Amino acid sequence: MINVGSDFSGVGAFNQALDRLNINYKTVFACDWDKYARQTYIHNYGKPDYYPSDVYDRKIPKESLDIYMTSPPCQAFSLAGKRKGEKDKRGVLFYNSHEFIVKNKPRYFIFENVKGLLSDDSGKTFNRWLDYLGGKSVNGNPVIFPLEDATPYHIYHKVLNAKHYGVPQNRERVFIVGIRDDSDNTFTWSKAIPLVKRLKDVLEDDVDEKYYLSDKMINYLENTKFNQDAALIQKKDICTTLLSSDYKSPKCIKIIGNTNPSGNGMNGNVFDSEGISPTLSTNKGEGIKVKSATKKGYEIAKENDSINLSQISSKTRRGRVGKQVAQTLDTACNQAVMIGAFRGRNPENTNDRTTGAPMQQTLEINKNGTSNTITSVQKDNVIISILDVSHRNEGVREYFKTAPCLNARDYKEPRLINNGFKIRRLTPRECFRLMDFPDTFTWPVSNSQAYKQAGNTIVRAVLANTIEKLNGIT
Repeated sequence: MINVGSDFSGVGAFNQALDRLNINYKTVFACDWDKYARQTYIHNYGKPDYYPSDVYDRKIPKESLDIYMTSPPCQAFSLAGKRKGEKDKRGVLFYNSHEFIVKNKPRYFIFENVKGLLSDDSGKTFNRWLDYLGGKSVNGNPVIFPLEDATPYHIYHKVLNAKHYGVPQNRERVFIVGIRDDSDNTFTWSKAIPLVKRLKDVLEDDVDEKYYLSDKMINYLENTKFNQDAALIQKKDICTTLLSSDYKSPKCIKIIGNTNPSGNGMNGNVFDSEGISPTLSTNKGEGIKVKSATKKGYEIAKENDSINLSQISSKTRRGRVGKQVAQTLDTACNQAVMIGAFRGRNPENTNDRTTGAPMQQTLEINKNGTSNTITSVQKDNVIISILDVSHRNEGVREYFKTAPCLNARDYKEPRLINNGFKIRRLTPRECFRLMDFPDTFTWPVSNSQAYKQAGNTIVRAVLANTIEKLNGIT
């Protein structure tokens, strides 16, 4: 068993990393001033034997720790803040951690802070930190004339990004690892691994309506000229950096899929990292599984059933593609794909433009309960959203008048028509997943505090990969 302690412990990222590595450890002490973070910490790990709230009142144990973890408040150096550096009282808390190392002499220590620390005061602040911490060597280079107050440690520092450790978040943080002079000072950073997980992989299946933005807010975010506000909508496979200030305006994503007539949010929709739709694909010829919503609820189409989409009446609340199989299929020659149930006028069909006759499209269900490829009677046309047009006829008709066309050559870079999408905030659970926290981690505080705690903590995977490289720990 190893003895560990941490200052600025937050919600226990250090504990999470040790647990991930299956390390048997004893928490000698933890320390944090934020009462809500303390509640979450105790809720998940129990209250440590010694749990002070102020680092200035925290007693330094006489017995050396195996690992000392510290993450002084980063707001003083953050690129997103006012960047007062050491002029901010939070910026001088580094020296409290330095004092702990001098007196306790832990076998290893780990510092974590924002990348902005490197450029604070033209780099002088970070170099001062290195001078105080690395009395023996810095990144393998011997220190010839150490400061009198420098700790006798070999230190290694590097900027690590969460996306290089299997987490779909573009989060850069400075890590400093210190190794006591009498220990094996050979240290190498973990190599980056290919990012397989994407932003959509951390999203929840069922999300409460309260996380969906109003039409007014959606319109603002999509038309704002303020880059900081526009950046709230995530548009890539990798989320932008989560911040503690996200409790005010959490990161957002677009959801596309079926909507209901009341215009409320949508649960269980299909979307990609861009918030549009999955890539066009045949899904190995399996087709799509179809559900129709009636007053009695969702009913899965039965084997060998034939469904005439034009017969869906105004009583049908909505049709949707099931979750089990891919939402979209490929284009066949010069024909395109129609997805889901649609009822209403078909303005692109000159034969029907005057009469407004419903589209006549039949869906055949094969023995696997899934359909074969569905093609529309229109050339170069695709319908992706699934709407109850009887309630939104005018808007949908106008929309399709201006819709672009799909061509057979678009299999390389398909042009997708999206309509009926909604925008919602990332949930607190999704934010903690983006910090690599498991779903077993919970919080007894408000969502606002949970957002703040997620933005303040350390990515578990990055910290675990760093600890794993310490000789004799794992």
